[in-house]
Amino acid sequence: MKTLLIDDERLARAELKRLLARHPEIEIVGEAANANQADARIAELKPDLLFLDIQMPGRNGFELLTGLERQPRVIFTTAYDEYAFRAFEISAVDYLLKPIDASRLAQALERLGTLAAEPPQRSDLSRRLGETDQVLLRDGDNCWFVKMRDIRLFESEGNYTRVLFAEHRPLLPRSLNSLEERLDPAIFFRASRRHIINLRSVEKIEPWFSGGLLVRMSGGEKIEMSRRQGQRFREIMSL
Repeated sequence: MKTLLIDDERLARAELKRLLARHPEIEIVGEAANANQADARIAELKPDLLFLDIQMPGRNGFELLTGLERQPRVIFTTAYDEYAFRAFEISAVDYLLKPIDASRLAQALERLGTLAAEPPQRSDLSRRLGETDQVLLRDGDNCWFVKMRDIRLFESEGNYTRVLFAEHRPLLPRSLNSLEERLDPAIFFRASRRHIINLRSVEKIEPWFSGGLLVRMSGGEKIEMSRRQGQRFREIMSL
């Protein structure tokens, strides 16, 4: 697979080349130190895969992808974990934190192999996330690929958001309001100032104080809705 390395740090590119030498299916056809160089290399070399840093002088990695007519597969390599959710909004293969661990790189390439038969998609940062879209969530050293339909609840914690799926509750460094803009309103409902619920994960609804509703989720959570939000919820859920 023809691969281009894009990183403003020469030593980071050299280390990645060393790690990739163990994977003969990866053919490194070129390198770039910034987005302008990458534009020229991509047009000339037409790589199938980018290993892409995010923070670079000039345009960052996301801005580079937005300007491409044809987007290759992308594996992000960065020292910052706060961009992980955004990276998977644009269908990145994986998101590797520096210093890159050899086993995590192998996992990313294994995932790349499962996606090889699917055509790459052009990046679209304004697209709403549907229930079959998959995102990456991190909590310390733990990392999960999660389909949006499996997330039952988003819960605000100041400028952060707790994401609840299965038995897990990782904390995402994005506000609930910013997440709401990307969620499909046919699936996710703003139940309160602090909560967005997955309508598919609602198990029971009960009357509550002052004309509101108490919603019981499949994970056992109880969400209180005001009278106003309760009325909207009834309109959405009624025949």
